[in-house]
Amino acid sequence: MNFSSLFSQLMAGFGNTLLVFCLTLVFSLPLGLLVCFGRMSKFKPLRWLMQLLISILRGTPLMLQIIVVFFGPYYLFNMHLSGSYRVSAVLISFSINYAAYLAEIYRSGIQSIPKGQYEAAEALGYSKSQTFFKIILPQMIKRVVPPVTNEVITLVKDTSLAFVISYTEMFTTAKQIAAAETTVVPLFVAGVFYYIFNAVVAWGMARIEKGLAYYN
Repeated sequence: MNFSSLFSQLMAGFGNTLLVFCLTLVFSLPLGLLVCFGRMSKFKPLRWLMQLLISILRGTPLMLQIIVVFFGPYYLFNMHLSGSYRVSAVLISFSINYAAYLAEIYRSGIQSIPKGQYEAAEALGYSKSQTFFKIILPQMIKRVVPPVTNEVITLVKDTSLAFVISYTEMFTTAKQIAAAETTVVPLFVAGVFYYIFNAVVAWGMARIEKGLAYYN
C-alpha cells in the first residue's frame, strides 16, 4: 500500500469532514439559543412546539434525520434536487440536531442563575434584554462550556454519518480505500486522524474554559 497516496486521499476527505464540523458549529450554536428561547417562552404553543421538536430530534437517530432531510423534498413535494444538495442536507440535519441538544444545555445554564440576580438587575433599572446580555448570558456561557465541549467532540465523530447519503467525508474515503485494497489499514489511519482532531478540539475548548474562569 502506498501510504503517501493514502494520506493524500484521507486529507481530501478530511477537508469535507472539517467543512461539516465548522459549518455545523456556526449554524447550531446560535440556532440552539433561539430554540432555547422558544423552549422557555411563556407562550405555551411555542413552548410545546419546541419541546416536541427537541424530543423528536433527540429521540431519533441522526442518520435517519439525514435521510429524511435529503430524500424528504422528493417524496413530499416531488422536488428533483441536484447532487450538490448532499452538502446542504448534511448541514441542515446536523445543525438542527445539535441545536436541539445545545438548547437544553443552554436552558440548564440559564436556569442555574439565581433569581436574585434578575431582581437586582431590575432594581438597578436594567431592561430584560440588558439583564440577559450583560448579566445572565456571560455567566451562562461559563457554565455550559464543559457540556458543550462534549457535544463538540461528539460532532467530530458524528461527521462520519454523512456517508449514508454518499457524502464523501474522511471515513467514507477510508472505507472505499479499504474495500479497494482489501485491508483495514485505512480505517485505522482514519481513526488516528479522528483522535488527533478530537485532541485539538478538546485542547481548544479547554483553553476557552480556562480563559472564562477569571474568578477562579
